[in-house]
Amino acid sequence: MEIKKVVERLIRKYGTNDPIKIAQYMGINIEYRNLIGMLGFFQIYLRIPFIHVHQDLCETMIRYVIAHELGHRILHPKENVPFLSKHTLRSVDKIEREANQFAVELLIPDNLLLEGKTIYEAAAICGVPQEVAHLKNTNIKF
Repeated sequence: MEIKKVVERLIRKYGTNDPIKIAQYMGINIEYRNLIGMLGFFQIYLRIPFIHVHQDLCETMIRYVIAHELGHRILHPKENVPFLSKHTLRSVDKIEREANQFAVELLIPDNLLLEGKTIYEAAAICGVPQEVAHLKNTNIKF
């Protein structure tokens, strides 16, 4: 599964790359809470999907966290990442990297790179943390 293609299909389907709107269209509830030690997490409770976001984040970080958690919902629908990271020896590094890549692809449009921006300039414009900007797939079709 190529994450870039998954994101492109999602954007075409919903007509936006706004993670908050996409979550709403998908019927995912967004809850803002005081999450100690974490920025956010995805959960299904009684068959209702939720994205929980730390309430004290700035608007750009909220968008990034929601995009990241959407990545978990779409790429890892059967994985309980908080449970895995707390209660098993199973590595969640690959799962987290994929969710970060999903968020980067969703939030940084290819046209910014086509306009000559660097990945890091595009990340700054789009509110993507610099430490994950390198995950943007730069194989762009003209």
